[in-house]
Amino acid sequence: SIDTRRAAVARAALDAGASLVNDVGALAPDDGMLAAVAAAGAGYIAMHLRGEPRTMQDDPCFDDVVAEVEVELRTAVDAARAAGIASDALAIDPGIGFGKTLEHNLALLRALPRLCALGPPVLVGTSRKSFLGRLTGVASPSDRLAGSLASAVLAARDSARILRVHDVT
Repeated sequence: SIDTRRAAVARAALDAGASLVNDVGALAPDDGMLAAVAAAGAGYIAMHLRGEPRTMQDDPCFDDVVAEVEVELRTAVDAARAAGIASDALAIDPGIGFGKTLEHNLALLRALPRLCALGPPVLVGTSRKSFLGRLTGVASPSDRLAGSLASAVLAARDSARILRVHDVT
């Protein structure tokens, strides 16, 4: 799989054998990403990201984070389907930690059943995230295993179908 916001990178990875594209900029203007994924018959994950990676944490603002992420992910899924990506090849990711505050992340995690109701499987990636450090006081990402495990178990309990993790042993 490949994590990217750029269609050219996705095409190169797909040509090299990748079968899944995690579009970390799924809400950005499409530069051919959806067409590339559809043409390859690959899987597609629409990840929510507010802003640009360099500045996304500067001042993330939402009136209602759950409602806005829900609408934006639905829009991304509709665009993917319209581009020819098969429904059973789609997944969504609320983008925990990507352009969101601690409170936004917690609200999205509490709302996982609602996001799961959108249809596509939901991917949750909380492993080692900074919000876990804020909650637990654990500064080093590599020392956040307990928080990573707890948040992954809770996400699975709340119907997340895919968990992105760092520690697999």
